[in-house]
Amino acid sequence: MDGKQISRRKFIEGASALAGTIFLSCTSLQSSDKKSKRTAVDQVALGKTGLKLSRLGIGTGSMSGSVQRSLGHEGFNHLIRYAYDQGITYIDTADAYDTHEWVREAIEPIPREKLFIQSKIVGVPEKPLEVLDRFRRELNTDYIDGLLLHCAVSKNWDQKRKRVMDALEQAKDKKIILAHGVSCHSLPATSLAAQMDWVDVNLVRINPQGAHIDTPVEDWNAESDASYVSAVMEQIRIMRRNHHGIIGMKLIGNGDFTNPEDREESIRFAMQCGLLDAVVIGFKNPAEIDEAIKLINRVLVETA
Repeated sequence: MDGKQISRRKFIEGASALAGTIFLSCTSLQSSDKKSKRTAVDQVALGKTGLKLSRLGIGTGSMSGSVQRSLGHEGFNHLIRYAYDQGITYIDTADAYDTHEWVREAIEPIPREKLFIQSKIVGVPEKPLEVLDRFRRELNTDYIDGLLLHCAVSKNWDQKRKRVMDALEQAKDKKIILAHGVSCHSLPATSLAAQMDWVDVNLVRINPQGAHIDTPVEDWNAESDASYVSAVMEQIRIMRRNHHGIIGMKLIGNGDFTNPEDREESIRFAMQCGLLDAVVIGFKNPAEIDEAIKLINRVLVETA
């Protein structure tokens, strides 16, 4: 009788242990699934920088910022804060957009350390570090996460902008900025950027339709089409091999893609190529943010 009780007790204990093991295994698998599920608002690594930002960023420079400024301060504030509430922590601005102080007001209620703010410096100012100090005052921040040379088009932009590049290196050493790089608008400029160790971050125009992307012409507004896409992608592959941070822009063709199918095709291309760390889109209302997040999430699930 005692032997039977012992056997029965051992059986129950063994069954309980097995059930516990199964439960833990299932829980572990569910946790793993959750971790592996990629979304538009994941915090992703930006190349070799050691920095993170949301996979989807909000741009403030549509039509040189006029689209976002036309919302008025109340509308702009709502847009930035709505994006943040959805999980978007990457905000893209530039001196040329005239949106620094707009961003400053919009992010007032948001913890600074939660954001990745990227700006851009145009031309070759005489005193670049003083320009950066102005940027920080306008944005009300001690540091700027990413600072790019704006709109490089020449094949030797590194020589023409060496003074600014040297200043950005100093700023990075002082942690005034955390990463530097370039926004290119021609294939010669992009080809140079892809090879350079100085470049931490590349902002690259990309969409499969070839609208407003880089061409061999050293002109920021040169006419383009789908025939140039493969050349742009080849430079992006070189950037990836060199461990650069890579952010895609012009996914909506500079606003030209009014057809939803075109927007989906472009977002699908960007997410499926496996070469971009993040993308930035210039939104003008919450519905556009919702659509982009939905499309990106759908593609990421399909390609998991």
